[in-house]
Amino acid sequence: MGAGEVRYPVTNNISYMYQVYCSYIMLYKNEAKQDGFMAAQHLQDGLNKLVRKYYQPVAGWFDVRGDEIDVVYYGDKFNDPPFSVQTLSIDGQELAGEVYKSNVELLVPECRSGFISRENREIPMFLVRATYLESGEAMTLGVTYHHSLMDGTAFWTFMNNWACLCKHLYECPGSAPMIPNAPTFGVPDLGRLCEDVGFEHSEYSLVDPSRFTRVFLPGKDEIRENLLVISVEQQQELRRMAREFGVSFNTIICAIFWKEISVLRFRARPSTEEDLSLFTCATNPRAQLGLPKNLCASPVVNLAAPRPIGEIAAMELRDVALLVDETVAKGTAEYVYSSTRYLLEQRQREIGDEKSGVASDKLMLVYVCPAYAKCVVSSSRNFPIYQSDFGFGRPDYVRPPYLPFDGCLRIWPTPMSAGSGTSNNEAPLEIYVSLPDYVDFTQSPLLSPFVVSSLIH
Repeated sequence: MGAGEVRYPVTNNISYMYQVYCSYIMLYKNEAKQDGFMAAQHLQDGLNKLVRKYYQPVAGWFDVRGDEIDVVYYGDKFNDPPFSVQTLSIDGQELAGEVYKSNVELLVPECRSGFISRENREIPMFLVRATYLESGEAMTLGVTYHHSLMDGTAFWTFMNNWACLCKHLYECPGSAPMIPNAPTFGVPDLGRLCEDVGFEHSEYSLVDPSRFTRVFLPGKDEIRENLLVISVEQQQELRRMAREFGVSFNTIICAIFWKEISVLRFRARPSTEEDLSLFTCATNPRAQLGLPKNLCASPVVNLAAPRPIGEIAAMELRDVALLVDETVAKGTAEYVYSSTRYLLEQRQREIGDEKSGVASDKLMLVYVCPAYAKCVVSSSRNFPIYQSDFGFGRPDYVRPPYLPFDGCLRIWPTPMSAGSGTSNNEAPLEIYVSLPDYVDFTQSPLLSPFVVSSLIH
């Protein structure tokens, strides 16, 4: 590649509302006491080779030009991903405990705000902290990526490419770096793929920026993270119920949690009957848009359904499932195109108001705005999260970070997951839910069978 400037536009990645970092902690146990186990130099060399040859935008930086956001990089000037290393004197069991508790301050690399602006452009796209033990029993990889460049599909493809490249170089020293899924870049012009149809976008809200910010806020209640596990047998029963209702497996999980969260919160505070209960679901429209899995982009949209909490609490589960199904079904190619246009129009309005010195409302994702009850769902159950083998075996545990905002719910695979897609159906699922401490899932007949523990943070 030449030395000239290259601009990779991320505006059409639907990224305006996803200017945040996402982090994960991966635990690798060295039970065989191998020398050079997951050596930092081995990992860093592989990462730099991966980025320089295949993922050049990851070595770039953001540039804001009016209503456009680009990633800029040069063919001869690489901004290699920040890679920090530390060694701790604790034992392997203690390290596993820190992973389980999601100790991001200890195990995840520090990074500044991911909000993109003219004043904050030099934002790393990907950061790593490798943590080792003096005993050599285990190590962790704390990884952080910027959501506007990669969604979950792109990120876990990146991670597996990094792992496969390192494994290949470990097993075949001196050979050329190779990866199984070379990435592509650039979301196509959606206007050429879709009709220009207008929709009401309830997943966004115009709010006073002096009252709310584009970040997750804990709120006034103490937030507790709950861990629930759905066994294979329990999944089979949920799939039977989903078939009976005519909806998907993911939809029935979303419906059960939205309804039961509303029931428990309404029961705790009956005066909230007319207050808002909000369901939102992050959906990836790659299939609808015909985008390949190896596309490095972030074409994610959030779909939302607001209802009074008393209404959701009183509804039959079948009806809640059909409402969730109707909400998720909105995520067509035309809807995504409409969302892209709506975001761009609002950004142009905001820029115009700023130039004119006019104080105006800002567009935000509705789930960061106040609501009495929230069920904010993202599902990673089909990602190949446990396939990142750097030459020393698969991770023993991968922990999504604790996010202390009300209603955050993540559907997550377990170490028994075989790979990706439907192959993960034969393994238990983890559900991480952050809710106020007065919400007790053991009081729900539908959710109590899944309860494992409450993880107080």
